[in-house]
Amino acid sequence: MQKLTSLILFLLIFGLNHAQTYEIQYESSYNGKVQSNQPKTVVWVNETENFILSTKIKDEKPEYPFEISKIEKPQNIIVSYGFLNPNKIVSTSDAESISKQEFEMTSETKNILGYNCKKAVTKINSNTIEVWYTNDLKLKGGPSSHGQNLGMVLQIERNGNSATTAISIKKIKKTGVEKIINNEPSKTDLLSYRDLLWKSKFTTIKVFENEIINFSDESKSNDSIKRFANGTIILKKVKFPKISQGENIFVEVRQQSNGDAYDRTGTVFYIPEDKKQSFFDGLKNGVKTLPAYENGNGKQYFGVTATENYLPAVEMMRFFTSFGINKFNHIQLKDKVWQTVSPFREDITELKPALSEKEVWIGTFIGNYDKGGHKISLDITIHKSDQLVHKNTVAIPVFNTLNIMEMAQQDYATMFDNEKGLTVEFTLDREIKNITMRYITSGHGGWENGDEFLPKTNTIFLDGEKVFSFIPWRSECGSYRLYNPASGNFADGLSSSDLSRSNWCPGTVTNPQFIHLGDLKAGKHRIQVKIPQGASEGSSFSSWNVSAVLFGEG
Repeated sequence: MQKLTSLILFLLIFGLNHAQTYEIQYESSYNGKVQSNQPKTVVWVNETENFILSTKIKDEKPEYPFEISKIEKPQNIIVSYGFLNPNKIVSTSDAESISKQEFEMTSETKNILGYNCKKAVTKINSNTIEVWYTNDLKLKGGPSSHGQNLGMVLQIERNGNSATTAISIKKIKKTGVEKIINNEPSKTDLLSYRDLLWKSKFTTIKVFENEIINFSDESKSNDSIKRFANGTIILKKVKFPKISQGENIFVEVRQQSNGDAYDRTGTVFYIPEDKKQSFFDGLKNGVKTLPAYENGNGKQYFGVTATENYLPAVEMMRFFTSFGINKFNHIQLKDKVWQTVSPFREDITELKPALSEKEVWIGTFIGNYDKGGHKISLDITIHKSDQLVHKNTVAIPVFNTLNIMEMAQQDYATMFDNEKGLTVEFTLDREIKNITMRYITSGHGGWENGDEFLPKTNTIFLDGEKVFSFIPWRSECGSYRLYNPASGNFADGLSSSDLSRSNWCPGTVTNPQFIHLGDLKAGKHRIQVKIPQGASEGSSFSSWNVSAVLFGEG
């Protein structure tokens, strides 16, 4: 009888201890300064499980997506729950990570909340992680997976400046986790889980998916995608959500050769329709129906400059295809492992005023005369961010000389052979403050004396005064050799894709130049671009693709 009583007492005590749960809250700090804008980390821990969440989640006021982690004891299996939206929960498990952790144990100790703590150190992705843990609580857990097998972790410090530190410990009877994980999650593998959680953190607008841009009479429009200039231009109407201050916008293209072996000019653009006439009218009715720019050199350049009743197409991103990526990867060179896709991605947040809550034509052009052409996918992503680099409220298109309708008789931009260069007059109906000109430029003419291979100064004038001058030049083109399997090789040991160029390389994006212009009063203004364009030689000629949009507050 006495043995039975002792056994019952033991089981009761064990059950109470086993059921005892603690709530530990942690705060984040950087260089000793508490990050008050970040929610506190909450840990619910007992002998069988360790939940990791935040005070926002605990208070049932989370922002989607959010994540809860559970470490099952004593197996140390990490179960992750990803709440993608109010109706979708995904989960995955990881039985290996904790067991693979290696720590260097030290003799250092310190007191945290009255508990004696020891320090262990590890390295993760070149970061030094210090874990301070206590064995006084007779539990193992912490605010992350690090050190789960050491004891109760009360502080984690990364690289000596970023810390997560316990600020309170209390016993609780019930966690309430069942109110949060109240639906059966969809189980998936770890990699898919991470991908789903990551993609749920931003908005993706899929514009094109594996579309062909080629030169062929067989290229026809359909209900969703319009094709012009024998298939070298594709267009789709896209509706943008409201894009708030503090949100960033990115454009991303993935490109492969589908038969064309050459490096080609490409651009992603949108068509403003704020005035009587737009670039879309030129696509439908012919480029010569658009306003013509003349500077006295005897030529007409249609649709390239803003007028009272017309706005040109606006470049979102200029890119250049590589020599035959993927399609020509059968070309073998020793120690060369070719890439299979050219990724082009650029921050275009400054275009927000022209896109937010608007429905606009988004297009992509790749200049080529190949029936196979190129295969592209285009996404636009919108991300919440604390960074406020661009605060502009207006975006005013000024000019775009890139001949998007090249295969529909739009001339190359050779107007810089005249002293007048490119001159555009525009009128502001109100004062605009802190104006910046987003200027994209690249020189072309692919022979030894062509402007593609000769540095040329670009000079910008505002209302007759020189405001900026620079030489647009790229000298790192050889860095992208593995994207250019069909690039020709020369007797000097260089490849064509290695050569320095006037602000572009095969397989890269040409970045905009941001030129500060200050405040501009209401009324008429004039912008002029001068470039000492080289002379033609026989049938060879140089040209310059330049585009500009003005950003400001007003």
